[in-house]
This record gives sequence, C-alpha cells and structure tokens, in this order.
Amino acid sequence: MKSPQYTPEFAERGYNNRAAVPDHPQFLARYAAESEEARARLRHRADLRYGPGALETLDLFLPATTPLGTFVFIHGGYWRALDKSDFSFVAGPFIEQGLAVAVLNYDLCPAVSIAHIVDQCRRAMVWVARDSAAHGANAGNVVVGGHSAGGHLAAMMFCTDWRAHGLAHAPFVGGVTLSGVHDLTPLVMVSFNADLKLDPTEAARMSPVNFVPTTDAPLLIACGTEETSEFLRQSDLLWGAWPQVRRPAAAPMLIADTHHFSVALEYARPDSALTQATLGLLR
Repeated sequence: MKSPQYTPEFAERGYNNRAAVPDHPQFLARYAAESEEARARLRHRADLRYGPGALETLDLFLPATTPLGTFVFIHGGYWRALDKSDFSFVAGPFIEQGLAVAVLNYDLCPAVSIAHIVDQCRRAMVWVARDSAAHGANAGNVVVGGHSAGGHLAAMMFCTDWRAHGLAHAPFVGGVTLSGVHDLTPLVMVSFNADLKLDPTEAARMSPVNFVPTTDAPLLIACGTEETSEFLRQSDLLWGAWPQVRRPAAAPMLIADTHHFSVALEYARPDSALTQATLGLLR
C-alpha cells in the first residue's frame, strides 16, 4: 500500500480512534463490565509482580487442570491509557481450552517513554519464561499478543535479542498483533504526541518495521475491516516487511464488521476467527 503524504490533519484522522468511533465509550464500558465478570468467574492470581516499576504487574488466569499453554496479552491505549483490568475478558475462551492467560500492565506515557514500556514488556516475558510455572502457568508453550499499542509491543518482542536478557531463544512460540501500530513515524504529528514525546529519530527506533525478526515464530497480523485507512495500512506494512514470520501467508487477517474498539471483543468469543487463529499458534 502506497504511503500517503502526511499532514497533521491527515495523521489525526488516521490515528485518533476515539474521534473515528464516536460511540467508543460504550465499548470501553463493555470491556470493563465483561472483565469484571471474568474475574468473578475465573480462577486467577492478581497483581503478580514481574519487575520493579510501579505498574510492572500481571493477572494470571488459570484453568482447572494443568495448562496446555499460556496466552500473554498486552493491552492497548496508545501507551498512555487503560489498564490490564479492562482486558480480563480475553481470558475466558482460552481458559475453556485448558490454557493459562497472563494479562500485563505497564507504566504509561508521559510518566515513562515508549522505549521504557518496551523494556517492561521484555521483563514480563522473561518472568513468564522463568517464573510463571511456579504460579501455575505453562512456560514452554507461550503465545504473546496485544491490541493497538499492545500489538506494537507484541511485535517488538519479535525483534528482541533475547540472549541479552539471559534467554537462549525467544520465550514464545507465536504472536499476535491486532490492529497494531508498526511504523510510529506518523505519530510525531498527532495531538497526543504531547504525551508520547516522539521525535522522528525515536519514532523510527521504536518501529518494528525497521527491524528484522530475531525468531521464526509465526506472527498473526490482524485488523478490523472498519478501521481507519491508516490502521489497515499499518497491518499491510508489517505483513510486507516480515515475510519470514507473517500469518496468514496470503494477507493480513481482516475481521469483518469490526472497528478499533469492537475488534478486541472478538477475544471474548470462543468461536471467533481471531480466537481460533490464536489458538492455532499454540503447540
């Protein structure tokens, strides 16, 4: 897909999802309500600490039997909003299939930088590899995924030198970027860059498309059909840049009739194409 000629107005239209979806508050309310129900229903261990930062914690949901694998989910919110407690709803369908689910928190911009958040997620993945089994998870069959900014963070896990973090190889067998941002350079122009504090150099340094994956684990690249043209383009960008790991093989997965907020709720449905494709990444 051809790159557009950016102006601040174009970038704002393409990346301000709350403006693009005027009824987004009802979807955020659904996140919270369905997550509260999930926490009341599912066995879980809350606020397990994976690192020293104020919000370096995760909630670990566990099935009734020994888990067959673990799905690590990283929430979105443009690195500056939302919380793991808003996304507990993703756990249910995976618990039903005998998997553990870890939902991560991280510190938020502007208190920290995006680079700092990337490092926090790396610490979380090292914790999953080394310590999660002691809490009931399966550390040997892990998929890491995320929505929006969480999709960016999941993709950054794919271009991490895990040896520098004390691991012999990537601590996951697959990944998902759902409506992720993979080239951050347009965000230099948006209004909320006041919180992100990106300049062109840092935006390029934090863009997965500028790196080569350090693992051959498959990465599911997915996006809602009703997303802005920029989010559709972002999925195409990573799919084109990473042929060695991309899934599906033919094109990014487009999830019909979903926009930036409704697409995440596909993880609340056991029979959704997104849930089933994610399950297919696990060994």
